[in-house]
Amino acid sequence: MFEMRLDGPGQALTPFNPPTPEPGPGQIRLKVRACGVCRTDLHVLDGELPLSGAPRVLGHEVVGVVDALGRGVRSLRKGARVGIPWLARTCGHCRFCLAGQENLCDDPDFTGYTVDGGFADTIIADARAALPIPKVFTDAEAAPLLCAGLIGYRAWRMACDATPGGVKIVGLYGFGAAAHLLAQLLIHDGRTVYAFTKPFDDRAMDFAKALGCAWAGGSDEEPPDVLDTAIIFASDGALVPKALAAVRKGGSVVCGGIHMSQIPAFSYDLLWGERKLLSVANLRRQDGLDYLPLAAKVGIRPRVRLYPLGDANEALDDLRNGRLQGAAVLVPPPVNRDGAIDQHPGGRALQAET
Repeated sequence: MFEMRLDGPGQALTPFNPPTPEPGPGQIRLKVRACGVCRTDLHVLDGELPLSGAPRVLGHEVVGVVDALGRGVRSLRKGARVGIPWLARTCGHCRFCLAGQENLCDDPDFTGYTVDGGFADTIIADARAALPIPKVFTDAEAAPLLCAGLIGYRAWRMACDATPGGVKIVGLYGFGAAAHLLAQLLIHDGRTVYAFTKPFDDRAMDFAKALGCAWAGGSDEEPPDVLDTAIIFASDGALVPKALAAVRKGGSVVCGGIHMSQIPAFSYDLLWGERKLLSVANLRRQDGLDYLPLAAKVGIRPRVRLYPLGDANEALDDLRNGRLQGAAVLVPPPVNRDGAIDQHPGGRALQAET
């Protein structure tokens, strides 16, 4: 098999050809067709999230086809197309798992972080983590739905639950992979969406407007109207007090990332007025079972840019430097009839899909 692996924080990913693994009890083996590149991968690469075991294969937006079943797996068949998200395994017996909050499990594993992920052409996964992929999505389109889409969906549901009086005007801070997917869902649902980008990022502002956002501006600007809720996907902690200042009394601010820089001190009056400040932690399997069919029904179309798996470092660099509109997706190289790995033709980025 072929993989791009991380040997230590701050290092570039390197290609490696380990033996093809066999699935253990309760596990499946997937032939990876596509894997999204998430900002969490950058946090692990940069050491902002401590690396759990090295070397490690990153990637937790994995779409593939089952090609082997471990002992005891009855819920899947060979040839099934499934997605493997961030939450790879839960203990099943802690207080949170027993309460249906397995996203808060005390002893979890995470794809591409504590267990190897999808920056490879083959992956071993817990069969219970696998999510069915609606047929309307291509492999590349489905990949970012498994984290960027799901985290936006869970953040939105939390915002609705935390905001009495209803949510009509939504501010999205950081208009990348997650925001461009959630914006489509909100606009379809009749909400007014304001997009906050890096100051002077005209390309991101134009992208947001093209998707139907009612307004797009820099995160240093005030929105045209007061927000009912704000959802922060950017990892800049300084956005928290700015978002609190932009929401109405009784409104909410939801932080959608797994890592954020330090939140600066802010005046209590920004929180006063029964405003709520919340965070999203991981995802439940039920979130995926709810969201993926909804995304298909609504007609969400992820904008993706494809990269050969061997160019994972360049995809990460493009994400880091804001050169993407939408999501980066890695595609493993094809295998020829002799079982050898072929090289992708056509240079760095394979294509852009809209």
